[in-house]
Amino acid sequence: MEQRVADEVGGEGIASMVAAFYRRVKKDDLLGPMYPDDDWQGSEDRLKMFLKFRLLGDPGYTLRRGHPRLRMRHAPFAIGEPERDRWVELMGEAMDECGIEGEVREQLDAFFYQVADFMRNQ
Repeated sequence: MEQRVADEVGGEGIASMVAAFYRRVKKDDLLGPMYPDDDWQGSEDRLKMFLKFRLLGDPGYTLRRGHPRLRMRHAPFAIGEPERDRWVELMGEAMDECGIEGEVREQLDAFFYQVADFMRNQ
């Protein structure tokens, strides 16, 4: 998957997708309140770095933050099925906006669902 995402989406595509996602999250009544008002850019930057690490092999995330430890980092937030589903929905809308489609879209849909489901703690 990583090579295809690198070839078809690339770093700029990931950055655009993450920006489109956070535009939606900021206005969302379920997910928006989970984010600190004073760190929207930090949240966006961390997701962008994580996706570039995981999907493109860019070491920037681990060099700055170490192992992702996603469950530990998200433990303070109540994440159940509604939050998981909304996260996946908004990411899907972001991919639509960015024109991500075909096999890469199918692979990213599966990846994002898996990661979002892994975050559930409720």
